[in-house]
Order: sequence, then C-alpha cells, then structure tokens
Amino acid sequence: LAHIRRQRFGGFTRCLFREQRFDSDAERRFAMILEDDQDGTLKWFKPALGDVRIWLPGGQQYNPDFVVETASEKLLVEPKADNEVESADVKAKADAAVQWCAHASQWEAAHGGKPWAYLLLPESAITANATLQGLRAAHSI
Repeated sequence: LAHIRRQRFGGFTRCLFREQRFDSDAERRFAMILEDDQDGTLKWFKPALGDVRIWLPGGQQYNPDFVVETASEKLLVEPKADNEVESADVKAKADAAVQWCAHASQWEAAHGGKPWAYLLLPESAITANATLQGLRAAHSI
C-alpha cells in the first residue's frame, strides 16, 4: 500500500490532470476502468481537499476520491476496502455525499446541468472486466 501512495501515475487521456496519486490499488484500478470506458465524453479527476465541500456532523469535511463526468451525469465515487464498506464512518460519509448530490442535482436541474450521483465501490467490485456503467448500476446509493 505504501508504495502506491509514493508514486505518481500518468499517461491518462481522460483525467483533467497529467498525473495523479492514488491511496490504494483499488483507486488505481478504478482510474484504469475510467480510462477504458466507451463513453467518449467521460472525464475524471481526484479532487483536492476543498474542491468538493461535503460536511459531516461535527464539522469535519469529507473529500470523495473521484469526480467523474459522463455525457449524462456527474458522479462522486468512493472506492473502499471490502471490510470498511459497512463501517459507521463510511456510512456517515455516504449519507452526507448522497445529500450533497441531491442538492447539487436540484441546482443543476434549475440551470440546465446534469444530475449527480454517489457510488460507494467495494474493492472486490473493481476488476479488470468491470465497466463504469456496471459499477454504477450495482453500487449507486
């Protein structure tokens, strides 16, 4: 795990930045799924703290791992280790992100934009043959 965090990865064609760092191999594998997606309009990035302001009870800020935009929607995506998906902390973050997506979707609808959705992806679902569409169908909250 530590070796992934120390590396910078590049060669992306759909990422808004030339290079990205990942906190886990699951994040790196998800980026590869995005890069290989058939939606020619897809773009993605890993937001920095403060790029997406999602507040948790108690005033802590939650920063999702990925922002993805397709031809029809925008997604906040959080890959997680299988043993963490059901934890109270992850559920609290997911609840806050779902509320954020609902408010953002309302604003977008009023201004001609795209709806937002939140995906919580267990690490075991992020496989070489997975697609964003399949992950979206199985893991949207």
